[in-house]
Amino acid sequence: MGALQSFPAQPQFADLAEKTGFSCEQIGVLHKRFKQLSHNEETLRRDDFSGIPDLACNPIRSQIIEAFFDRRNFRQNMGGTVEEITFEDFLVVMSHFRPPSVDMTEEQRESVRQEKLRFLFNMHDTDNDGTITLEEYRHVVEELLSRSGALGKETAKSIADAAMLEVASISVGHMEPDEFYEGITFEHFLKLLNGFEIESKMNIRFLNMDTTTLCK
Repeated sequence: MGALQSFPAQPQFADLAEKTGFSCEQIGVLHKRFKQLSHNEETLRRDDFSGIPDLACNPIRSQIIEAFFDRRNFRQNMGGTVEEITFEDFLVVMSHFRPPSVDMTEEQRESVRQEKLRFLFNMHDTDNDGTITLEEYRHVVEELLSRSGALGKETAKSIADAAMLEVASISVGHMEPDEFYEGITFEHFLKLLNGFEIESKMNIRFLNMDTTTLCK
């Protein structure tokens, strides 16, 4: 194996910058980390994530790893999963964690917000049936509150429990006796998280980098 390269080939580099919104310097940093994780190979597999200490302690470790191999997150309008990913796939998934640029319009910011929420929804919709359970919704709320830094873990958990019960009482309470609760759809998910400021909270630090700094 050769030495680690700092940047991808220049033509590909320009295409990736346009596709993901990352700058040349940011792509260089992410490419170096990709090569470290893949042991200088051209693709990453799930096992390559097993040696990341911070990820090993994360309660949603499996969902995070699977998100990198979920075709729904590659912006290709495809479903299913893959066994290995290229650097481009890796970069596209990482771009979901990128904070919005300060010069974005309100319309652009809303588009970024919906894309982040779709990514978050897909992470918990593991069977790709278009719904998540009440318990999965509770976990999403707890994660978002915990990341704010303003609340302790137990407080975030209590609020998340209350949020789940509220959704359950509203959703199930309006059902007929013979109806079956099928779960929370993405449209319902958007409405439920309308008050959450997710754009800057959805970041990733387990790759020995902070994506809140990966912004033009």
